[in-house]
Amino acid sequence: MNIMKRSGRVALLATGLAAAIGFTAGAATAAETVVMAVPTFLTGAGAPAFGVPARNGAEVIIEAINKGTLPAPYDKSGKGLAGRQIEALIYDESGGGVKQVAEFRNKVQKQGVDLFVGYISSGTCAAITPVAEELKMLTIFPICGTPRIFEEINTTPKYVFRTMGHATADGVAEALYVKANMADVKGYTGINQNYAWGQDSWRDFDLAMKQLMPAVPASDKAQWPKIFSGQYGAEISALMLSEEPLVHSSLWGGDLEAFIFQGSARGLFRKKKLLFSVADTSVYRLGKKVPTGVILGARGPYGIFAANVDTPLNNWFRKVYIDRYSTPPVGGSYQAAQGVLAAKFAYDKAAAANGGKFPSTDQVIAALEGATYQGIAAEVHMNRSNGHQAATIHQIGILEWDKDAGEPIMTKVATFPADCVMPPPGVNGTEWLKGGMKGAKC
Repeated sequence: MNIMKRSGRVALLATGLAAAIGFTAGAATAAETVVMAVPTFLTGAGAPAFGVPARNGAEVIIEAINKGTLPAPYDKSGKGLAGRQIEALIYDESGGGVKQVAEFRNKVQKQGVDLFVGYISSGTCAAITPVAEELKMLTIFPICGTPRIFEEINTTPKYVFRTMGHATADGVAEALYVKANMADVKGYTGINQNYAWGQDSWRDFDLAMKQLMPAVPASDKAQWPKIFSGQYGAEISALMLSEEPLVHSSLWGGDLEAFIFQGSARGLFRKKKLLFSVADTSVYRLGKKVPTGVILGARGPYGIFAANVDTPLNNWFRKVYIDRYSTPPVGGSYQAAQGVLAAKFAYDKAAAANGGKFPSTDQVIAALEGATYQGIAAEVHMNRSNGHQAATIHQIGILEWDKDAGEPIMTKVATFPADCVMPPPGVNGTEWLKGGMKGAKC
């Protein structure tokens, strides 16, 4: 096996994956490969429910790309990225923004990485964005949710892309769902992590509710635990005592699961209606331990929402994933795979426009800007932030347990068009919400 050198805590890619996607000795020279860095949470609270499934989703797609075995609509696209095999450097995102920026620089300047497809945490993405532009490194964020990436940090992006919707879409879809299904709700509060993702999630949901249901009061005592704190006794006590019957939460990963266990033990889910932005990541892991009847999202048409999407690409992805990992793919699995597919689409499109020759980074960027490509479960429209920010359909539903099948299912699912929940191109999300969501096409 071609051993890939890493620094610090970065782990070597598993031997089985290396063999599967062509990392055997002599399989390809450096000039015949594209080195793709894939950072994701492999340790810590973000790993079990989100980071590892994201890695798994990326692995499935990378292997198929290298073998040329992707189903339609990629079945005739050939092997690799524009004919070159992907050499994947999968490493741990844990440690915070400062550590990840150092890792990013090391991968670019010392290890010859050609592009990045990864990162989960909004805080990490916020730290990486200006550095990616500084180093002129093609970077595809498949997951992180903060709108600040292109609305505040980098308003004229060139090298950075995001291949899924951001937190504004979540907040608007959630508020629309509450309006349609809880018209008599008497108030709402929230528990969200005190960093970019949690702050933006609450802000956008709150602003959307103020526009759609202005008579419904919001609590001025929403809870703000530290990310990865894992202990929510005080916050649960405050929520139990609050007057508001609806609780909004964008907790994810280990934080989400700890909150579910601790809240269930104290009867929180019997007393309050919970609305979870990203709880799909834990529904298969926790099974019946996730309270039924909660409002649940997956930040788009991913995970459990894609369980019944009947297309060659989705059916193949789910089968391979379940056969390999003995569990269905969740939101992070889909989102990471979607980011890798963006690279496949862009490299191949750029090569076709380049007379079949392997494209430059600038040509790959031009191919992805403003493009529409097929994700695993839905089309991805790169039509915001000068063609660097994606928009997709969005789905929200109620989690229930199918006794016959012995598995969780989504009921009362609502699907919202991208142009209903995302601000129009060139419009700041916060300003759009405060201005009454003008131009929304619902």
